[in-house]
Amino acid sequence: QVQLVESGGGLVQPGGSLRLSCAVSGFTLDGYAIGWFRQAPGKEREGVSCSSYSDGSTHYADSVKGRFTFSRDNAKNTVYLEMNSLKPADTAVYYCGACRDAGYNGTVYCLYYGMDYWGKGTLVTVSS
Repeated sequence: QVQLVESGGGLVQPGGSLRLSCAVSGFTLDGYAIGWFRQAPGKEREGVSCSSYSDGSTHYADSVKGRFTFSRDNAKNTVYLEMNSLKPADTAVYYCGACRDAGYNGTVYCLYYGMDYWGKGTLVTVSS
């Protein structure tokens, strides 16, 4: 059974850092596009960072460029989102999603391509 389980969220002060993890089971990362999305209260879901398997490209939303880093650990079947210099505007529930890679770059998966599998999310709260 395909499962994505996020972890690592919590309360952090502005300027702090968190590392989110998404443990994948039921399939291996190779051949899959993986993305991190977030949804803040009253706002639409936003693609934060999405990684294409086919071309290795990773998309970052403009609001997080230079602060967030996506990575994969294929051996552990886990993906990560390293978040630095966190701002209150980063407060949201963060979800990881996955789909079989269809040959697009990372930007496509974040903005246009629907993910087939989703985790239940982990809450990140940035506040002093």
